[in-house]
Amino acid sequence: MSQESDRPIRVVLFSGAYLDPPALRFALALETHPSVELVAVLCQAGAAGWRSRFRERWKRRGVLAVSVVLRDFLGATSRFLRDPRGSLARRALARRLAPRVLTVPDLHASQVLAQVRAWQPELGAVYGAPILRPELFSLPTLGTFGIHHGRVPDYRGRKTTFWEIYNGEKIAGVTIQRINAGIDTGDVVKAGEVPIGNKGYGRVERETQDLGLRLFVEAILEARTGHTVGAPQPAAGGRYYGQPKAADFLKLWLRVLGRRLGARFA
Repeated sequence: MSQESDRPIRVVLFSGAYLDPPALRFALALETHPSVELVAVLCQAGAAGWRSRFRERWKRRGVLAVSVVLRDFLGATSRFLRDPRGSLARRALARRLAPRVLTVPDLHASQVLAQVRAWQPELGAVYGAPILRPELFSLPTLGTFGIHHGRVPDYRGRKTTFWEIYNGEKIAGVTIQRINAGIDTGDVVKAGEVPIGNKGYGRVERETQDLGLRLFVEAILEARTGHTVGAPQPAAGGRYYGQPKAADFLKLWLRVLGRRLGARFA
């Protein structure tokens, strides 16, 4: 958009096999924002439901999938106990959004592309989706933005918040980027940082998710008013990281414990 408009920006959200808690929180933030019209949420999976979710988690994380499921359950329980009224309100919002959350086997199937064209979105938003191809991410008139929890170009790939802590960085980054044909190589639309210090992985992850949600919404609102400014990434350099294994999490826990003990007895 080239000028201010009172009309909400039409957004299609692309996600993974399901809306995990951070992605759902982002979707609900868009659903309730008066300047955003969340047209639909597209998830790529062979089927919907909790069995499909667990299979997908097991495929990606192996035995760690059990701990992830347990963490999500305990997190939801804790949130409900702290704020039962707010939790019930979020569940009501999720039920309102549910008819527009569509699970498809292939985001790039011809019928899916045709449906996205028919919706006429102005902006695409990626939160946890598989790698999108140009035939999909170029359909929205203003392009597609994605969130990356990591500093670019130094930390591209998967679970980069984890690797930033693992490598002893002082800060963890969050990047909102314009999706292109590369992997985490698009123009940087928004960026922010969270200090790590002696925090554990869980706390740093929560703080980067909180910051990322705020930055992502800001980027969408700036796109709505035509005020998006993107900064190209360096053409060379950077590193890609993969999914950490159970042994990596154990090493990180020992490293964080050592840092805390060292700071305590210094």
